[in-house]
This record gives sequence, C-alpha cells and structure tokens, in this order.
Amino acid sequence: MPTTLDAEGRHNVRIEDVEYQRQGGRPLLARLYRPNGAGPFPAALQVHGGAWVSKDRTDNDFIAIALAESGIFVASIDFRMPPEAPYPASLADINLATRWLKANAREFRSRTDWVGSFGTSSGGHQVLLAAMRPDDTRYNTLWLPDAPALDATLAYVISGWGVLDPLLRYELAKKAGNAELLENHHKFWGDEAAMAEGSPPRILERGEKVALPPALIFGGDHDEWVPVEVMRKVVADYRKAGGEAELQLFEGANHGFMTGKPNAPYAAAAIERMKTFIMKHTVG
Repeated sequence: MPTTLDAEGRHNVRIEDVEYQRQGGRPLLARLYRPNGAGPFPAALQVHGGAWVSKDRTDNDFIAIALAESGIFVASIDFRMPPEAPYPASLADINLATRWLKANAREFRSRTDWVGSFGTSSGGHQVLLAAMRPDDTRYNTLWLPDAPALDATLAYVISGWGVLDPLLRYELAKKAGNAELLENHHKFWGDEAAMAEGSPPRILERGEKVALPPALIFGGDHDEWVPVEVMRKVVADYRKAGGEAELQLFEGANHGFMTGKPNAPYAAAAIERMKTFIMKHTVG
C-alpha cells in the first residue's frame, strides 16, 4: 500500500476497535490507530491513566492520533480494574497485550522488535512496572495460544507524568486529605506493602534484577503527586542499574498537564519528544 500524506505531511489514520482478549466471557478491547502505508512502522501500546480505577482506551485519544499521523502504530487498551480486579490483574493484561501486539506486528505493518509502550499518570506507572518485569510470573500468567514463545520485553517505554512511586503518592494524598485518591489506592493496591512492592523507584533501590529497555520519563516540575526529585532519582537509578533513561521536565506544568487537552501548553512539545524518542529506538 503506497503512503499518502496530507498537505502537512501527516499519515492518514484508520481507527478501529478489536478484541485482544476475553476475561469471564467479557471482551477486552484495543483501539487501533493505523497509519496508512506499507511500513514497517514503530508500534506503541498505550496504557491509560485514571488512578488505576477509571477511564478507558479512549483516554488521551489525541496523543495516539498524533503519533499515528507521524507513522507510529498505536494500540490503546482496556484492562481490568477494581472493583472487578485489583493489582496485579491489570499488569497481567498489559503483559498479554504486549505479547499480542508483538504476535500481530506483521499484520499491523510493524516489527516484533519495534514494539514499545507509553502511558500517562497511573498508566505511566504501569507501563514502567510492566517493562521492568516482563517475566514476572504474576504478570505473564495469561496464555497467548497463537504465540506461546513470545515474551513481553519492549524496545522502549515512555512514562508521562507517571505516578512513579505509588506509596509516596499515597502519603501525599494523606497529607492533602484527598479521600477519593486514598480510596482509589485502597481499591487497587489493598495495602501499603503492595504499593511499595510495585513501586519502580523502590524496585531499583532494592536492586531487583529487572529488564531495562530505553526509558523516557517526562512530566511537569510542578507536579503535585510526583516530585521532581523522584523523577530525577528514577532516571539516575535506572542508569546506575545499566539502563538508558532520559528525563524531560516542562517548566510550570503540574500533574496531568495535558490530560484530554490537545491545545494545552507543552502538549505539542511533549508529543514531539515522544515521537523523537520512539523513532530513535526503532527506525534509528
């Protein structure tokens, strides 16, 4: 299929929903954003935010569209959430979706070794956790019969204003008296021990053996839930562990600074930063 670009040099994009797995008789969907053309295109699995308990695959639709228009295939997934399923069910869904995307890479005009992921807020936490633990037996428990040998390792991972340390955010929510946020933590994590166990910064501090795909961490320097020092330390510890990590801070931006806001300050710059990072670690 020849590539047809519009007057501004963007790919035309076809959007469709497909079932990527079924749990308890209920389909879980992936929204696909397909750039036109023969490819091969880099591929990205998008994991939405929502404090681990809300929203769906349509969250931040404009980011997926912008990436697809630049020639990046995006699959934005629904996954199980409380009250149906607390941690680690969503991590199992993300792990399966990664393997499913890799198994279908040729059909999607991509390559198995060009599959990465990105997420925002709690999704930014989950993509980093999933990327670091692709072989965790709790996360890779779901069977993919069409490609049983595939693993969930990634070419890259991008965490946008990710809640990198869930336990720290829980403590900050306590200080702020944010009852709704505290309840969301309880619904997903159950207790503080689980929050610490599933915290990428604390995993790195503990010296756990983890996968370290190239990582981009970006957020605002006024993020009320993810202090700048946490972002900097994650990047430093990731590098110390042997991985490649980059940090992008946006001056004056707070948490969720572009959630659902395609015209928000820094939105265009953040998307361009994502595109550059993805291309760097796929097509080169």
